[in-house]
Amino acid sequence: MKKIALFLFASLIVYATFFTEKDRLDREVKRLCAIDGGIKVYETVKLPAERFDQYGQISIPYKKNVKAGDEYYYESSTVYLIRGNPEMWRSHYRVYRAYDSKFLGESVGYARVGGDIPGPWHSSSYSCPDKVDITDLKKQIFVEN
Repeated sequence: MKKIALFLFASLIVYATFFTEKDRLDREVKRLCAIDGGIKVYETVKLPAERFDQYGQISIPYKKNVKAGDEYYYESSTVYLIRGNPEMWRSHYRVYRAYDSKFLGESVGYARVGGDIPGPWHSSSYSCPDKVDITDLKKQIFVEN
């Protein structure tokens, strides 16, 4: 009986240590998303149908890979708010028009990964809002004419 009580007490400590932090970070991710998460489009660009691929996407380069003749480019940054296990970060994508560096739109998302009981399984994760990567941002900025 003593062993069972000791096991339950140890399990409770492990549960409180790991899951409380994970839940707290999930609430923080949700709070930060409510503040500035999501996609903001400052200018919509109408392009001819031939500029879009079979999936309705336009290909634009990352800023470091821009060549002469590229009309648009994007930048991205990831800021780690917490490193280790668990981790929490903020992702930010920005799209610009090349010839005048006009800021066309941006997307911001937050994520948490880890904070679980150690084991051979994959870590849990939580992110918000949905659909804020560069693909989703381009879909909202670039529309078919």
